[in-house]
Amino acid sequence: MIKKSKLKISTRLLRKKTRRSSFNGKKHCRFCSSKEFALGLDYKNSALLRSFLTERGKILPSRISGNCARHQRSLSTSIKQARVVALIPFTAQY
Repeated sequence: MIKKSKLKISTRLLRKKTRRSSFNGKKHCRFCSSKEFALGLDYKNSALLRSFLTERGKILPSRISGNCARHQRSLSTSIKQARVVALIPFTAQY
């Protein structure tokens, strides 16, 4: 009599499977899809630019913000311009 044993799946593989299955889909660029941003980014719009900064003052990467490469480059340029003109602080305010 040969006993068939069940294979045990490690917890690491289970986590890997759930990560794959819980994929939320591709993030879409806010600037490509909407009409209000059709004119482009402006360094004077500090309220919009602050939404792309962390609480420490760092620029959010495109993998988190969901921006395309073209708009991420222009966003970082306009944030840097706003910092130079002193509309946005370089670091966090304590």
